[in-house]
Amino acid sequence: MSKKSRKSRQAKATPAAKGGGKRARPGGASRDRARRKLTMTVAIIAMAAIVIGGVTYGYLRLQRDREPSVIVKDRATVETSKGTFVMELYPTLAPITVANFEKLAKAGFYDGLVWHRVEDWVVQTGDPTGTGRGGSEDNIALEIADGLSNVRGAVGMARGDDPNSANSQFYIVKSDATFLDGDYAVFGLVVEGLDIVDKLATGDTMIKVTVEAGEAPK
Repeated sequence: MSKKSRKSRQAKATPAAKGGGKRARPGGASRDRARRKLTMTVAIIAMAAIVIGGVTYGYLRLQRDREPSVIVKDRATVETSKGTFVMELYPTLAPITVANFEKLAKAGFYDGLVWHRVEDWVVQTGDPTGTGRGGSEDNIALEIADGLSNVRGAVGMARGDDPNSANSQFYIVKSDATFLDGDYAVFGLVVEGLDIVDKLATGDTMIKVTVEAGEAPK
């Protein structure tokens, strides 16, 4: 074979790269294998991220199945002028806060109170004066429960500057507000009628709150 023929065939085997005078590196098959391996690695990492993200989100969603043999789920039915919704309460995770809420509810404290604070991300009630500055007589200690987070639908206790100043006022977040975690006690979750919570307006009435004890899953 002549030198000219060899040069011609060599040129066809190693074409110049676009956009510059550099030639592509030989070993196309190796590159394809490496590319496929990289694609599979990326896919595996992406799947792992999705799984981990789902686990994390599940954790933030109050870990409702974290310890099924331990967690008790009481229920509070809240009848309002816009409709009725239901909250799960977690006495085994937040015993002080749930006990305080249930004591007030059973005494009829919440019946007839208004939702004095309504914003795009939160609603709040529990003040007999309707101003946001009142409450019940007894304050309770701040209780931060492991696994309970301020995600959409979470029910938590409002308080003043003193971390241990919560009494009767409670809030429900309409969108995730995890920046509150660690500073405000979450003790429940709206499990039915969250659309009713979304419809509440300032001055709407909390007609009646009824609580019923739950049992630990068997």
